[in-house]
Amino acid sequence: MTTHALTDTAVLTGRSLRHILRSPDTIVTTAIMPIAMMLLFVFVFGGAIDTGGTAYVDYLLPGILLVTVASGIAYTAYRLFLDMKGGIVDRFRSMPIAATSVLWGHVLTSLVANAVSLALVVGVALLLGFRSGASVVAWLGVAGILMLFTLALTWIAVIAGLAAKTIDGASAFSYPLIFLPFVSSAFVPTATMPGPVRWFAENQPVTSIVDTIRALLAQQPAGGQIWIALAWCLAILVVAAAIAVALFRRSVR
Repeated sequence: MTTHALTDTAVLTGRSLRHILRSPDTIVTTAIMPIAMMLLFVFVFGGAIDTGGTAYVDYLLPGILLVTVASGIAYTAYRLFLDMKGGIVDRFRSMPIAATSVLWGHVLTSLVANAVSLALVVGVALLLGFRSGASVVAWLGVAGILMLFTLALTWIAVIAGLAAKTIDGASAFSYPLIFLPFVSSAFVPTATMPGPVRWFAENQPVTSIVDTIRALLAQQPAGGQIWIALAWCLAILVVAAAIAVALFRRSVR
């Protein structure tokens, strides 16, 4: 992006962030469901699941973090839908601003809001007994993967916000994304799953991302999983961003 586009993006990001600050319950609400899910799994199901000696909250947390992101991006689709239908985007287009800065404002706001939600979830996990001896570098790696995952899913949310016909449809798209971690290594080892389900679980993006984060937090080598995780995130990001930009240009003609 040029300096002009960066300035426009910064202004529109500030606008979106102010909307969040005026209703901070959005972030809290986003974190409530994953926290409730974590409490349920740790205190109800955790004792029945064999994780090979690892404390269940330690095993569970990476998957809960991905659920947090999948839940949080629904608000991006919702806010973008309101902007598109409310006419504010048409007003922006009548001004000399970079076209894609409208989308990037929502995308960057999503990164900030989801980062806060993720921090809240980690804080609750610490209260439940989560512990990690991971180095600063490993924690930075975890943060980087989570932000890349958030960026990729946010562009999917942008597609939903642009393509939806109703306000319910704009946010409902996230339900399959929230469900996806349940058919992965996020909550139980994939070895316990029946054949076809196990194959799907081991070859979908969530498992490689969860396994990578889990390994980094446990001070274990991530091996080839980290490259698979990065490849999935980057592929989703590139494809979703290209589709979103094409939809946006078509919608504002």
